[in-house]
Amino acid sequence: MNIGMAAERANLPAKTIRYYEDIALVKPARLGNGYREYSENDVHRLRFLQRARSLGFTIEECRTLLSLYDDKSRASADVKAVALGKIDEIDHKISELQSLRLTLASLARHCHGDDRPDCPIIDDLAGRNDQ
Repeated sequence: MNIGMAAERANLPAKTIRYYEDIALVKPARLGNGYREYSENDVHRLRFLQRARSLGFTIEECRTLLSLYDDKSRASADVKAVALGKIDEIDHKISELQSLRLTLASLARHCHGDDRPDCPIIDDLAGRNDQ
């Protein structure tokens, strides 16, 4: 199948598929005229990548997951370790976002929000923390 059909079946833009090919995550066959020919296996790998990316895995993590997928003698513990690493990363990001939210909420609480020019939000952004 051509790239348009593969893109539709994998729910990915053709540009993304070309990028995945450029970085060797997928390797479609080439016809005599140079056109890409995607197989069912290629579409399956593209769906795999689409799902992994939607779960927040980086390109390099996807590369690792694909190599584990291809390795029929893999240990599931290796796959689980990748997933647990991603969970730790997500938990860290959540903690950072919660901290940012608390800081911004505190600044917003201290802002009068009226016609006066003084504003603790602007003061904090400018490095003048006189709340």
